[in-house]
Amino acid sequence: MCRFVHQIKYCVTLYAFDPSYCVCYGEFRGFEDASSGEKNISYAAFVILAGRLGAIFLQTGWVARVVLLILLFLSLFSWAIILQKYRMFATLEPRTKRFMQLFRTGRGLPDPNTLRAGSSGSPFVNVYDAGYRELEGQLAGGNPHPGKLKNPRAVLVEMQLASADEVRAMESWMPWLATIGSISTFIGLFGTVWGVMDAFAGLSEVGQASLQAVAPGIADALITTAAGLFAAIPAVIAYNIYLHRIRDFALRMDNFATEFVSKIETLYS
Repeated sequence: MCRFVHQIKYCVTLYAFDPSYCVCYGEFRGFEDASSGEKNISYAAFVILAGRLGAIFLQTGWVARVVLLILLFLSLFSWAIILQKYRMFATLEPRTKRFMQLFRTGRGLPDPNTLRAGSSGSPFVNVYDAGYRELEGQLAGGNPHPGKLKNPRAVLVEMQLASADEVRAMESWMPWLATIGSISTFIGLFGTVWGVMDAFAGLSEVGQASLQAVAPGIADALITTAAGLFAAIPAVIAYNIYLHRIRDFALRMDNFATEFVSKIETLYS
């Protein structure tokens, strides 16, 4: 038995160590605490997985290692984008609902500062600001009929332009998700082809068919294939989900612009 104690709040008790696979078996044990007491968290699966992946990586050839490192970087980069977009949409949705509640409260037009204070961060705020500015300009400057709306179409165009800017902002980094989803499988395929070539080269050197001769190359081929899929699949799934949500926001902003113009036509025509 071996024991490692974290300096702050955890200690790890290792019950067994397998040197052939570089794997430890054990569990986390939390120090007793007044609120939660002693906690036992099994971590054997994590250690087994980490040990196996490390051993597999060390057994691969240099080409496979380069491919795996590239795929690791692409996977981490795509997950950073995925999490950033997840946080963005998790913030936008409740703030947009709050914005629409404020906008539809009462018959008149709410003050933009009130909407911004109550739903800051929603793309609808900037769309509303664009329409409100154009409305104020028409009601005040050079209007032969003060207090009357001159050109509702101009208000709608301004709001649509602001909506397009907001959609472009939401689409930032999305091409990278699409690119990673597309090229990761091909990078993995390159490792697959190289591994098969290496397997045949090993077979030709030995001069006879044997598992020992082809195993390293076949292992490299399978590992890089799996790594390519591991990097590509989450990126493709996230891209499709987020693209759908962006299109949904774009449609809702267009509908809001139409609703805004209809409301000001009622109020100022």
